[in-house]
Amino acid sequence: MALRTTPSSVSFSHPFALKGVDGPLPAGSYEVETEEEIIETLHRMVYVRVATLLIIRSTGMTRTVTVDPGDLQMALERDRAMAG
Repeated sequence: MALRTTPSSVSFSHPFALKGVDGPLPAGSYEVETEEEIIETLHRMVYVRVATLLIIRSTGMTRTVTVDPGDLQMALERDRAMAG
């Protein structure tokens, strides 16, 4: 199974919560990695998302949690709505 990882980042102006993450996370910028599996057919290659990872850095510690991309998008939309 071949995978590709695409890095990106998201920024929150307010504390936020995500399913599967213990407690609220502080406002700030976060790295996101999207892992996709490459599926080869006779005619083309298709990339299928297998995981979206949020990298949480705090003093002296880094942890990576798997998040639902839809939940992450909804959290970003709520954050933007709170901005006015």
